[in-house]
Amino acid sequence: MRSLTLHPKLLGLFLSLLALFLAGFISIRSIGISEIKTNEILWDTWGVPHIFAKDRESVARLFGWSQMQNHGNLILQLYGTARGRAAEYWGKNYLDADKLVRIMSFADSAPEWYQKQSPTFRQYLDAFAAGMNDYAKQNPDKIADELKVVLPISATDVLAYIQLGFFNFIAQTGGCGKVANLERSAGMGSNAWAIARSHSTTKHAMLLANPHLAWSGGQTWFEAQLKSPEIDTYGATLVGFPVLGIAFNDYLGWTHTNNTIDGCDLYKLSLADGGYKFDGQVREFETSRKTIKIKQENGSFKEELLVVKRSIHGPVVEKEGEAIAIRIVGVDRFPAYGIIEQLWNTAKAKNFTEFQAALQQHQLPFFNVIYGDRDGHIMYLFNGYVPVRNFGDFNYWQGIVPGDTSATLWEKIHPFSDLPKVIDPPSGWVQNCNDPPWSATFPQQLNPKDFPPYIAPQFMSLRAQRSVRMLQESPRISFDKLIEDKYSTRLELSDRILNDLIAAAKQYGSPLARQAADVLQKWDRFADAESRGTLLFQSWVEEIKSQRGNLSGMFATPWDESNPLTTPKSLADPRTVALALEAAATKLQTAYGALDVPWGNVMRLQRGKVDLPANGGGDQLGIFRVLEFEPIPDGRFRAVFGDTYIAAIEFSNPIKGKILNTYGNATQPGSPHIGDQLELAARKELRFVWRSQPEIVAHLESRQVF
Repeated sequence: MRSLTLHPKLLGLFLSLLALFLAGFISIRSIGISEIKTNEILWDTWGVPHIFAKDRESVARLFGWSQMQNHGNLILQLYGTARGRAAEYWGKNYLDADKLVRIMSFADSAPEWYQKQSPTFRQYLDAFAAGMNDYAKQNPDKIADELKVVLPISATDVLAYIQLGFFNFIAQTGGCGKVANLERSAGMGSNAWAIARSHSTTKHAMLLANPHLAWSGGQTWFEAQLKSPEIDTYGATLVGFPVLGIAFNDYLGWTHTNNTIDGCDLYKLSLADGGYKFDGQVREFETSRKTIKIKQENGSFKEELLVVKRSIHGPVVEKEGEAIAIRIVGVDRFPAYGIIEQLWNTAKAKNFTEFQAALQQHQLPFFNVIYGDRDGHIMYLFNGYVPVRNFGDFNYWQGIVPGDTSATLWEKIHPFSDLPKVIDPPSGWVQNCNDPPWSATFPQQLNPKDFPPYIAPQFMSLRAQRSVRMLQESPRISFDKLIEDKYSTRLELSDRILNDLIAAAKQYGSPLARQAADVLQKWDRFADAESRGTLLFQSWVEEIKSQRGNLSGMFATPWDESNPLTTPKSLADPRTVALALEAAATKLQTAYGALDVPWGNVMRLQRGKVDLPANGGGDQLGIFRVLEFEPIPDGRFRAVFGDTYIAAIEFSNPIKGKILNTYGNATQPGSPHIGDQLELAARKELRFVWRSQPEIVAHLESRQVF
């Protein structure tokens, strides 16, 4: 009898097919063909849900379920706030948030948003909410008791939350945050690159997605894969949003950055006779009365009357005794009813033409778009709703403008065709680090003089300059170099002024300042965990800021639009900076007993039970790998803002990708995925993307069939 010996490759194929069969993905009659026969979620070992569903509504239902499983408590808190009833649910600390939601009428206008959806996307939103409710019903022990009051969730809750989310982004960038009681995050920024074939070593286009947001609340990212006969896309969204916001598929991908768009203006009203003056006449306010319930510590409720006023400009708030009206695009003016459908259409696009068609629906009121695809196309788009104004530059509209004249009252927004964009530039790359559109690529393709002066300011941050410097360093970039550059902690600020600072300290400084200069002389100019000197340099920067309010005044040569990549530079006042270095050194020695403390000894990556040395630093230092820190009781600092979701994608066939959701893909208590990716972040690594069923099965944590 002959024995049968399988070739190693055939044996490997047999074992792969056996694994798929045992997992239930294929039947004997369809070996080699993977079919979506059931609605299911495959959870991988990083806590990422891979949703396989038979139709669009099933995708939505399972997406809602999976978000609730990983972030249920957080989502209920966010939705309860978007209802304007958080104080009723959880007490007086939420009263200001409730007032903002009531004044802006997010919850009140959500039913209108719902009716404005196409019938298929009303069904989609209903299914998304139903999936969340199903999870809560079947897993009541996984939801905090004090948050169950928000249940059940409705599609209008989702839409109210979307309005609140975009209000936060648009208001802060547009200058309205100062009257809306918003807590401004530490920059709300991002990095993004798209690399064309001509700038890639493999001659495949590449994309880098790298949003920087807070590591908590509504700025938390959730990573997932959505697959059905209609769509197969992988990416991330802000928790509570019903579609992916940053994503890629087999053909293309895109990411977003916060843009310098002013879609929110403040108007100072001149009060008279119970109303306000406008074009020489007195107009009455539109007034409504709303009752806010506030839960007391003993469980009883107190009621507070809120009188909501609207002028011709929009909702009115009182600030330091003045009446200020808010006029904002996307939520109050020109509502972005179709935003969910547009994002769905971008995710299922298979080429640049289809992607552009989705964008031209012009329903996304904010965020730059950076794009790349398998055909080699790349694009930067200054996307959003820009009001058509009669006069004034960007800085003028960032302030509070007169509200007693129609001259300042805009009534239209610029059409999509007016927006600045760069497509397939000769440089072979586009980038954005929250800088205005003019620096999207070099040589520059966009001239500010070709656009209205209010459409965007003129500046280029040191982080953006660092970004361009890395893109220009070599004629072609490899996929590995893309990831290496993404994690670059080089301080662009140090390259502009460090030599001047050392010279100033040695000439004008005290013995301690000269000792500090010696430390800086040996410093590697990086913010890596082992870097000695970064902490001292940052302490000096903070000392300068405390004296001057900002860093701009310390430069001998300020930023110059004619030399955007080499300015600002040099120090204007050597004696002052030497004194500041002495003060910084004194504080550092008192706190840590040394001047050359390694950066990672003090700056930490903490989440759950994880506590690791950090690399990266603040935007003001000109670091591409952005992390911002807050103090913790033991004298150290922990990361609370910056690098969140990261995706490096090469549009080869098949597509190649590496991902990281820095702080982990869950916040729900007890989840093993709280902080489980921080170790990779500490090592400056990304993890491979798993998209095919064999890959997912090989790294399967659990499977849920619906």
